[in-house]
Amino acid sequence: MRFKDWATRVLLISLMFMAVIVVLLIGRATKLHNNPTTSHVSNPRVIAFSQYPQVQFQSAKEPEKKSQRVIKSPVKINKPLARYITTQAFAKYRPSYQVASVDPSNYGERYAQDVNGVPLNNQPIIVLHETGYSASSAINFFQVAHSDEGVQASYHALIKLDGTVVYLVPPEKRAFGAANSVFESPQGLETVQTNPKLPASVNNFAYHVSLETPPDSYDSNSQQTHSGYTEAQYKSLAWLVAQSQVPDYRITTHHLVDRSGKKVDPINFDGNKFLSLLNTFRQARPIYRVNK
Repeated sequence: MRFKDWATRVLLISLMFMAVIVVLLIGRATKLHNNPTTSHVSNPRVIAFSQYPQVQFQSAKEPEKKSQRVIKSPVKINKPLARYITTQAFAKYRPSYQVASVDPSNYGERYAQDVNGVPLNNQPIIVLHETGYSASSAINFFQVAHSDEGVQASYHALIKLDGTVVYLVPPEKRAFGAANSVFESPQGLETVQTNPKLPASVNNFAYHVSLETPPDSYDSNSQQTHSGYTEAQYKSLAWLVAQSQVPDYRITTHHLVDRSGKKVDPINFDGNKFLSLLNTFRQARPIYRVNK
C-alpha cells in the first residue's frame, strides 16, 4: 500500500472517531440541561437544616454524627450563631410514638408573604398547649373535615399521658394551633396575617405541640383543680423540642401568645422542670466562621 493511500485511510478513521466523540458530548450536554436533579439547579425554598422538631422514630446512637433532614419551607431562615446538638441523655431516652393523619382542611402551607405582599422572615417559635380532653378526642377532631375556617384546628404533635409522641401535621406545614395570637420577642411583637378574614396569628412561624390533659382536669380552667402533667410527658416534650434549633427564649405557651383572652393552657405547666430536662437533652455549640 502506498503511503498516500495509508495516510488517507488514517485521516478518514480519525475524522470518524472525532465525529463520534462530538455526538457523545452533545448528547451528554443535552441530558444535563434537561435533567432537573443536576447540581447546578437549586431550590431557593430548601434550607440548610430544619429549625423545627422532625418526625423521629428512634433516637440516634451517635447524636453528634446524625445528619438532620432537609425540609422545604418558604419561610426565610437567618444563619444562626450557634447550633443545638443532642446529647447522650437524648439518645438513651426512646419514647413510644404514633403517627395520626390530619384532614387537609385543618392545616396548610407556610406563607412567604403576608396578605399585603410583605415578605416574611420570622424565626420559628414553639407554642405549648394542652388538649382540654383526651388525646383521642383531639385526634378525632383533627381528622374530621371542617369547612368553617374559624373551627379548623390542629397541632404538629401531641404527647399522651404515658409519654407517647403522636406526630400529626408535618413540621414544614402550618398547623392551626393559635388563632388570634402574637409572640412578644426581644425584637418586638411578631404576628402574621395570612387570611384577610381572620385575625393575625403566630401560626405561620410556629410549631405547635400539645400535652394530653389528665382525666381529672377535663374542661378545667383552674390551677386548683388541674393535677398537672406526668413525668413521662415532660421528658417526651423535652426530647421532642431538643431536636429543634429553636432557642429557649422562643419557646412559649398558648396562654402567652393568645390575644382572645380565652386561652389559659397549658395549665400548671412547670417551665423550670421542662427547661432543666431540655438542657440535658441538647447543648448549644457555637458556629465558627472564617473571616474572608
